[in-house]
Amino acid sequence: MQINPDSGLIEGVVYLPSPHRGERSADIDLLVIHNISLPPGQFGEQYIHALFEGTLDTSAHPYFKRLAGLQVSSHLLIQRTGVITQFVPFHEVAWHAGVSSFEGREACNQYSIGIELEGTDDEPFEAIQYDVLSKVTQELVKIYPKINKHRIVGHSDVAPGRKTDPGPYFDWGYYHCILDGLSA
Repeated sequence: MQINPDSGLIEGVVYLPSPHRGERSADIDLLVIHNISLPPGQFGEQYIHALFEGTLDTSAHPYFKRLAGLQVSSHLLIQRTGVITQFVPFHEVAWHAGVSSFEGREACNQYSIGIELEGTDDEPFEAIQYDVLSKVTQELVKIYPKINKHRIVGHSDVAPGRKTDPGPYFDWGYYHCILDGLSA
């Protein structure tokens, strides 16, 4: 796995450009981990792709009506199978954190990378997702060295009270252990 620093894309990964993005006004120094499933609790559908691409048919499921007009994206989605899809180049802003702040700095989208894991707050993630996330993290740190273990957080850390993901089943200890193993 390798990130092309010029394009901001992971080489060999499917890239589905999201219209929900912008230009950066700050250096990248934060990684925000999320979870998502659409409809909630269902996996393996293409609805997440459609949401990030701005093409979600809100009549396809009753839950989707609340998503009408929502403009959201993430840099990456890591599915439960470990498959990665990229929606926004890393050097551009993805609209993933919403109203947010970290260490007193607001508007986290401007200085962060957002990675969505296909999952919920209510069940464990797959081992392959941790493996892929760790490998992606290692590559991101090579290009954006201001990201370190203390600057990798959950959506709940930058939007407390508003967001709960990646949730109680995200195993931070296991993720950090894999990261430590990769850097040796």
